[in-house]
Amino acid sequence: MVYSCAYFRSPTDDLDVAQEQKLDYICRKLRLRPGQRLLDIGCGWGALVLYAAKHFGVHAEGITSSEPQLEWGRERIADAGLINNATIELRDYREIAANGELYDAIVSVGMAEHIGRERLPDYFAAAHRALKLGGVFLNQAIGEDIVLRPGDRDTSFIEQYVFPDGDIPPLPIMLRAAESSGFEIRDVENLREHYALTLHHWLRRLEARHDEALRFVDEVTYRVWRLYIGGSAHGFRRGHIAVYQTLLTKLEPSGQAKLPLTRNDWCTLKPAM
Repeated sequence: MVYSCAYFRSPTDDLDVAQEQKLDYICRKLRLRPGQRLLDIGCGWGALVLYAAKHFGVHAEGITSSEPQLEWGRERIADAGLINNATIELRDYREIAANGELYDAIVSVGMAEHIGRERLPDYFAAAHRALKLGGVFLNQAIGEDIVLRPGDRDTSFIEQYVFPDGDIPPLPIMLRAAESSGFEIRDVENLREHYALTLHHWLRRLEARHDEALRFVDEVTYRVWRLYIGGSAHGFRRGHIAVYQTLLTKLEPSGQAKLPLTRNDWCTLKPAM
């Protein structure tokens, strides 16, 4: 139920381990501390909200436009006994600063691809308004055109059968939109090899459960998604597409960013349990 790129410390990592490592890595990049307020824009099924509240002691709030995700996430929060530390709301990203509440940190994983490049300045401006001075925003999104590929994107297989009207702009467009909204860019990391590995796991698991999948969809739909996942893995391996984690900050009037001089803390392994 974590439909985004995992983070592999080794190519042999199990997918579940790699997905938890991704959640932990994001929290470390945000440098979350107990008592802080975290907003997850497009929180999906709530995995990051739950992880941050449980392991980093923050009050984590997720927003989604999907009612099934809202219901599922709230059930998981209640089952984990975290109703005082984690919430999920049905809300549009343009409404996040409407009540004047500000957050210490904001995260968004795989949301920007659904907005459209012409709306990216609005998206980053909404996050900027909702962030405290000195706060950080981690945006994870896929980017296209690292290595040029033949063909017209508008008539591609994915555009026609899987992701109609999807928009995956090149990284410079994303960064310009962030800067135009007032953010300072502090770090950009390309995780495309990690997404290729993630997709390999998804494809292997889907193929192993072919008969089970056909209880929910027909053979044509199964084959469309099998081809989509396999083709996407090829795209990440070849460099036709990539996935970027971009860390942004909202500077204080003095120009201070409240960030350490190095990134050493990002790579500190958790102690063995």
